[in-house]
Amino acid sequence: MKLLEAKQELDDGEVLQHAMAEVAAAIADPSRVSMLCALMDGRAWTATELSAVADIAPSTASAHLNKLLSGQLISCLSQGRHRYYRLAGRGIASLLETLMGVSMARTPQVKTSAPVHLRKARTCYDHLAGEIAVELYAFMTEAGWFIPEKESLSATGITRFAKIGAVLAPRSKRKEACGCLDWSERRMHLGGNAGAALLKAFEQNGWIERVPGYREVRFTGPGEQALFHFFNVKLK
Repeated sequence: MKLLEAKQELDDGEVLQHAMAEVAAAIADPSRVSMLCALMDGRAWTATELSAVADIAPSTASAHLNKLLSGQLISCLSQGRHRYYRLAGRGIASLLETLMGVSMARTPQVKTSAPVHLRKARTCYDHLAGEIAVELYAFMTEAGWFIPEKESLSATGITRFAKIGAVLAPRSKRKEACGCLDWSERRMHLGGNAGAALLKAFEQNGWIERVPGYREVRFTGPGEQALFHFFNVKLK
């Protein structure tokens, strides 16, 4: 019986290893990486738009998209004659986020080449990233909005989130309030359920506006005032 159990564990391990290898192979191409990074804005893109982002021909983009689809990294939505592609879910976004952080950590001597407008503020799937997001996280940590060991909001954090109008998704399987390594700033910004709620509140309050075509976001006049009022953060 033990031999059979050991063989089953070995077989399961081999299946997992092959699955991991397939995911790694799907990601391991600069053009596909460019596409995946573009899809980190949480929206759906057409093949033509993704080919422009990756700077490749549409016919080449189709082959890359098929590779990502077979690796279950993206999904495809058809509406009429149009097909839209998006990340397969938050798990894929978290994987890409982790890879970005690991990649940046491996080259600490290299100054980041991220465009200035993206470094300031951008979306990272369903939460805010960039310089402003890092400052927000630093303030919230210092002000005791989190319980670090539980990766959750403290009583203070719950009260402050309510004042902002940030509502956490109920019965979520995600971590409530966790730090994510920001690939351009190399410090933490807020992820998890709380990070998603905060970005949604910023949008609903009219504090930020998305820049069409990519992940950049800009703070509005009321948003700039809210940053200082709630987080003691000033736009530079």
